[in-house]
Amino acid sequence: MTRPLRIEFPGALYHITSRGNAKQIIFFDEEDFTDFLTVLGQVAKRYHLILHSYCLMPNHYHLLIETPEGNLARGMRQLNGTFTQHSNKRHQRVGHILQGRYKSILIDKENYLLELSRYIVLNPVRANLVSDPKDWPWSAYSQLIGFKKGIPGLSTDWILAQFGPERKVAIEAYQEFTLSGIVAESPLKRVKGQLFLGSKHFIEKIEHLIREQERLLEIPKKQRYAARPPLNDIFQGKDKRAAKEKQMYQAHQEYGYTLKDIAEYLGVHYTTVSIIIKRIENLGKN
Repeated sequence: MTRPLRIEFPGALYHITSRGNAKQIIFFDEEDFTDFLTVLGQVAKRYHLILHSYCLMPNHYHLLIETPEGNLARGMRQLNGTFTQHSNKRHQRVGHILQGRYKSILIDKENYLLELSRYIVLNPVRANLVSDPKDWPWSAYSQLIGFKKGIPGLSTDWILAQFGPERKVAIEAYQEFTLSGIVAESPLKRVKGQLFLGSKHFIEKIEHLIREQERLLEIPKKQRYAARPPLNDIFQGKDKRAAKEKQMYQAHQEYGYTLKDIAEYLGVHYTTVSIIIKRIENLGKN
């Protein structure tokens, strides 16, 4: 069974989600919500995590975390493990509360942090739990706008700074920006390879980190080749037969495209592609 690829490096920013086992409730009452946020604040402090935003829903949670020390896995293991212990003890249960491993998406901070922070705090509105995000006490929104004190681990500086140097004006602009996103498309629809949310330049910048880990057999193919170029980039500009055949080989061997993928793109039968690639491989052996 494949496991999600984890990429960690200093300064990485992640959108993290974790759901209840079999989609069951995680937070049964106010004390559960409060305990999770307390543990979250403690973990953020201990592992020097920057918590930009969060939202706790009855059966799942969202976090937006930056890791100056590249230690997400350690922090998340502490967070989920401690909360599970507390919850099981309090509700006199045993076993897993959360469904498998948490899901983490690597985020392009400059281009997507604001949009994703808005998406996160609007979860209760989209779920029809409240009509105004400030009325949901278990998200970062009410703390960001100064409506409540919230948890000490939340960092509000970066988000508000994007709306101006004067705090009051920045808060008003942030509120307007957030409320305008209620009908906006989810930015998560633009995630690439189940792993990245960012520009092409962002993906290229961290591509070497994927290459370092792609030798691990448990990495899903879809994630392993998340940063590969599209076929039209590989095949552009060279019409000579020898060049085209070399591009076929590159697309298959270096970037992991299947024979069928290449054949459909070029409008030929996949056996034609197979013969060419095998011929090039045999030439390399001689």
